[in-house]
Amino acid sequence: MTAAATAIATTPRATYGRLAALPLRVEGYELTALELAVDDDYTRLTTVVHLRGDRQEGRGEDTTYAPLAQLAFRAAGPVLPLAGEWTLDSFSAHLGTLDLFPSGAGDPDFLNFRRWAFESAALDLALRQAGLPLAVALGRVSRPVSFVVSPGPHNPVDTLDAHLKLYPRQRVKLMLTPDWDDATAEALASTGVVDVVDLKGQYDEAVPVAVRPDPQLYRRVLRAFDKAWIEDPGVSAATEPVLRGHYDRITWDVPIRSAADIANRLVKPRMINMKPSRFGSVRALLDAYDHCARFGIATYGGGQFELGPGRAQIQLLASIFHPDAPNDVAPCAFNERALRQGLPISPLPVATLHSGFGWPHDDRTREPRSAFDHTTTTREAGHDHHHHQPHGRPRAPASNGIRGR
Repeated sequence: MTAAATAIATTPRATYGRLAALPLRVEGYELTALELAVDDDYTRLTTVVHLRGDRQEGRGEDTTYAPLAQLAFRAAGPVLPLAGEWTLDSFSAHLGTLDLFPSGAGDPDFLNFRRWAFESAALDLALRQAGLPLAVALGRVSRPVSFVVSPGPHNPVDTLDAHLKLYPRQRVKLMLTPDWDDATAEALASTGVVDVVDLKGQYDEAVPVAVRPDPQLYRRVLRAFDKAWIEDPGVSAATEPVLRGHYDRITWDVPIRSAADIANRLVKPRMINMKPSRFGSVRALLDAYDHCARFGIATYGGGQFELGPGRAQIQLLASIFHPDAPNDVAPCAFNERALRQGLPISPLPVATLHSGFGWPHDDRTREPRSAFDHTTTTREAGHDHHHHQPHGRPRAPASNGIRGR
């Protein structure tokens, strides 16, 4: 056993232990579709898992990026054997024995994305059946959530300029593209609102948003954004000398799926992007939070372009674990085709505590009411619905269709 693995094995599972024994009664589940036309070339598809029992409902969201995989999931319907009397922990163990992608996942990460849909729905349901808010169950307090907006990679200077005309004080996270020249980097940096630059260097090159590691491009970014967090550089013999000296502001997202992944980084990180769906299970996520707390590693939240309950859930986690960080959990409306006025501004205020993991549910309409004070619109199962969607920042010394948002 490595030293890192030993450290993880001997870390008390205090946080997950507060949830593991929650009773959970499951009587059945169903699936509903969400979609958002982002532009002429891309419509985001996700699927909501509605897990039911004891006249309560828990919800989770499958953020698998492959549209065909989403359609096949919906077409198969509720075929998994989930009904029974469980604890949260025994239900999770049962999920681990099931084939969630009978036709193959295509991308190994999609296994975790789909598992998280059921795990988060189970956590939501167990908390509602117990009448507990997540923060109370964890012995913590929710606070208003600071968030950054990711304007998208196309025409970044014009896009950011248009955004700042409507929301001049909003902090942002930028996605690098290979065509950034000195003028682009300097124009973006001159706005003074950039908290994180995502270099997209940890994806397989077949992923559309992947950016090939380039020492000259990295040098340009590091020079222009000298106080921003730098996310997911590709480390190679060519780029490592450029990155050396900047590891105190390098943060990781794509390679992080467990506490062991954090422990095994060659250089101990000061910051980690916590995307729950990458971890797959509630236990793996909370063990990673415990590891970061134990070793003094800061965290911020990120998502997978959720359109429904998954977005509220990552906002709720941010409100509990890292409310003041540069959380990439902006309301879904910021991803709509045309940016509009009147969207929520950071920080998102937390409303009255309620049981569950996410929104309060209106059982008559089956539409969620926000735990935060704002509204946006998505399309569910072919019909328009109004979904109330909630979507900071310690400074650093200062084709599967994947799109990070």
